[in-house]
Amino acid sequence: MTVSASDQRWPWWPLLPLYPYGQRRTLVRELIDDRLWSFEQLQGIFYVAVPIRMTVLRVAGGLLVYGAVAPTREVLAALHQLEDRHGPVRTLVLGTSSGLEHKVPMPALARAFPDAQLWVTPGQWSFPLPLPPAWLGFPASRTRVLGQDGWPHAEQLVWSLLGPLDLGVGFFAEAACLDRSSGALLLTDALVAPDPTPPQLFDADPTPLLFHAREVGSDPLVDSTEARLRGWRRLLLFASFLRPSGLTIPSWWEVFAGAFRPGTRGRRAYFGLYPFRWQGDWENDLADLLPGHEPVLQVAPVLERLVFPRQRQALLDWLRQLARSDELRSVVPAHYAAPVPTSPEALNALAEAIERRPWASNAGPWAFLATLDQSLVRWGVVPSADPDDAEA
Repeated sequence: MTVSASDQRWPWWPLLPLYPYGQRRTLVRELIDDRLWSFEQLQGIFYVAVPIRMTVLRVAGGLLVYGAVAPTREVLAALHQLEDRHGPVRTLVLGTSSGLEHKVPMPALARAFPDAQLWVTPGQWSFPLPLPPAWLGFPASRTRVLGQDGWPHAEQLVWSLLGPLDLGVGFFAEAACLDRSSGALLLTDALVAPDPTPPQLFDADPTPLLFHAREVGSDPLVDSTEARLRGWRRLLLFASFLRPSGLTIPSWWEVFAGAFRPGTRGRRAYFGLYPFRWQGDWENDLADLLPGHEPVLQVAPVLERLVFPRQRQALLDWLRQLARSDELRSVVPAHYAAPVPTSPEALNALAEAIERRPWASNAGPWAFLATLDQSLVRWGVVPSADPDDAEA
């Protein structure tokens, strides 16, 4: 099917101005034959772009959509093709209370499927003003709260709720959904499995990878397998730690001195503006993110240091609850690799590893996150962490 630029247009991007702004390419993949599909787009800031996933599951009488991506005409056309084969979109699920990238596209997706019922996690909130969901575009007449109003498709799906956990400014909640038949566990942000190599989604436009593969802003964007891998690993560090320890910020004089050189005089290269310097040992920060050649389930460092220092025990209890299901065979998070093969034994082992190791470190690549978290605690924006959960 030929897809035009107008089919990929997302007019509501100013509500959450993330790259690639008003143009959103979508990669549709069948994860489990005739059962589960992944809709993936890129999102990010200053080319720090990572995949975001909407998952579509076949349920009795139609389809369930877990999470949301920008519902462009390309996305809606692919959904309608699935409807032609498997029945209508019956259920929409917002599996998080706080993830703006998942929340902002959901009202537009709900309008595109006016007969679908929308389910949201408890503890929904908005910032800077605490507005009711109806004011944020959620259809009041067909919006239900998971747990409080029951559970959708309970004959087929097993639901498990993490939270709501008090963050001070709002709440964190996540609803996990296990499809008994396929053994696929649908998640949003609580667990991820970073890809060791660049995801397929970058094949259409590797610019973010090539941009961050450079050493200085005057370097042109040159495509190669090595450059793509180096760029992807740096994107992972940005997305995981915001400012990893292997990164320094040059002076503005240095930044502008490298701008507007031959090969960088265009928007694609931000006209040579590149405010980063990577140290020779920067790849050391990848050790825990990429411990092998296959994606490994883990808690994203940014969540561990900014959310779960206050609630490690709640996270452990949730993981062990998920591990009670003998039907569990894979995990499908909203970011990075999917499906990730797993088992109840593997989730229990993850919980035990989290319990044994130092939690929410202040050192190494975690230092910037720790400084940010400690500032928020000092200002009274978030509650202080449990001293048993945070590493001294």
